Amino acid sequence: MHYVIVGNGVAGVTAALTLRKRDLHARISVISGESDYFISRTALMYAYMDRMNLRDLEPFERKVYDKQRIDRVRGWVRNLDADRRVIQFEDGREITYDKLLLAVGSVPNRFQWPGLDAAKEGVVHFVSLQHLAECERLTSSTGRAVVVGGGLIGVELVECLVHHGIQVDFLVRESWYWPMALAKEEGALIAGHLTRHGVKLHLEDEVTALATGPGGRVSAVKTQKGLDLPCEMLGICIGVRPAVDWLSGVATPPEIGRGIKVNRSFQTSLPSIFSAGDCAEFARRDGSPMLEQIWYAAKRQGELAALAMLGDAVEYIPPLFFNSAKFFEIEYTTVGDATRLPDDAKSFFHRLPGEAASLRIVERQGAVIGFNMLGSRWDHTWLERWIQERRSMQEVVQQLHLAQFDVEFGRTKLDRIRAAFAEYQERDRRHVA
Repeated sequence: MHYVIVGNGVAGVTAALTLRKRDLHARISVISGESDYFISRTALMYAYMDRMNLRDLEPFERKVYDKQRIDRVRGWVRNLDADRRVIQFEDGREITYDKLLLAVGSVPNRFQWPGLDAAKEGVVHFVSLQHLAECERLTSSTGRAVVVGGGLIGVELVECLVHHGIQVDFLVRESWYWPMALAKEEGALIAGHLTRHGVKLHLEDEVTALATGPGGRVSAVKTQKGLDLPCEMLGICIGVRPAVDWLSGVATPPEIGRGIKVNRSFQTSLPSIFSAGDCAEFARRDGSPMLEQIWYAAKRQGELAALAMLGDAVEYIPPLFFNSAKFFEIEYTTVGDATRLPDDAKSFFHRLPGEAASLRIVERQGAVIGFNMLGSRWDHTWLERWIQERRSMQEVVQQLHLAQFDVEFGRTKLDRIRAAFAEYQERDRRHVA
């Protein structure tokens, strides 16, 4: 049996290791055009800020692949012939498979602004090792940069540029920073923190055109509000999309929507071909597409897809949403549903006076459904447990100490939170009355 995996991200490598645990004799090949070894993409920023070297980005020792007898194949796949069970590389090489996993990940979104095609240098993304190398190459000749896109990738690139002494204009088209994940109060907290680091944050504004200088290097960005922002680097961080464009031209393409369409067993429309990770598209109960473009989900999908390839009965049910990150020094933990809430949800928000720290607990019909925590570290497993056990907001507030990681967020501060919660409850009772 020959298992072939296209993509050596967290989904692909997790799948390979899972396959080896169960099948000690099969041939397993992992293909990547980006790198020889699996790298932790979430750590790219630390390499850019010189806190880690490229080898540090590799979660596994290199000898693991040989010990597990996982073949690493370098190259970009450009054709798939499911009738012959063959994939073909750009250079003409071919490799046959018995079962195939497409774990090809995501690529950055890119808008066609006037002047973008003329910009031959200075326009960057921040998703791959190749993007990191391009950013590093341009850093020494960059005094000002513009970053577009109010999500995690955008703020990570902003932090890296600030670290290198580059003046940054940060364009966010929404009314506050990252409304997909943060309510207005948390967005304002992060905005204030960015400003204190010297970042010029522009809300409700977006790019309308680019200007270039000698050699075609980007020289300025024009915005909807009429700003003319000089820059030598433009970071486009406006989200990602499944890396599936190449599949439209292959001999036997799988069914494609926004991503590669799969059932709950990760099976594509083609026999013996599966998909997992950022590129896999599931159908919700109402038929709408669902993609989970987040590291934790990709890891879980890679494991389950491997089990499906082995013949196990697998029915993927998305886990409770969880994410963690940092905005410069501000820790961030979110679990469940904490934004875009139904009308009958109740939200308790408290910001610690004088600090870049806050917490939000959301309750619906007597049970907590979500948390947003800023400025301290929390054990997300407790937050998940309280949601799954349908604990009340009152119970959770009294037990917050169980979920503490950060000693800075000590007993006194929890007492302040409980006092604020008591005031919140009193206001709520008065409102109901």
